[in-house]
Amino acid sequence: MANTIEYKGYIGSIEYSSEDKCFFGKLEMIDDLVTFEATTAIELEENFHAVVEDYLETCKALGREPQKVYKGVFNVRIEPELHKKVYQEALRAGVSLNSYVRLALSRSVGV
Repeated sequence: MANTIEYKGYIGSIEYSSEDKCFFGKLEMIDDLVTFEATTAIELEENFHAVVEDYLETCKALGREPQKVYKGVFNVRIEPELHKKVYQEALRAGVSLNSYVRLALSRSVGV
């Protein structure tokens, strides 16, 4: 289970500091740095909801889109042997490596 929390389609990471005895995290998948913290799970969820609402209101006030726009291009670093095997499977399937990877990722996330 990943240490994340979700609200209104936004995902926040969650970590715990034993030194400070508190939970903390940040709003992921955005260009801005938006953080939250709490000492209890209930407070953590409330604070996460509050920072999402504040982020949305701030973006609205500034007249800009609230979430990072994805271009659909990213680099993936894999071992050479895996690269070779994936390319071989793409050839066997009669598609480009890019198409093969796109199909595999789509199947993985159910899109």
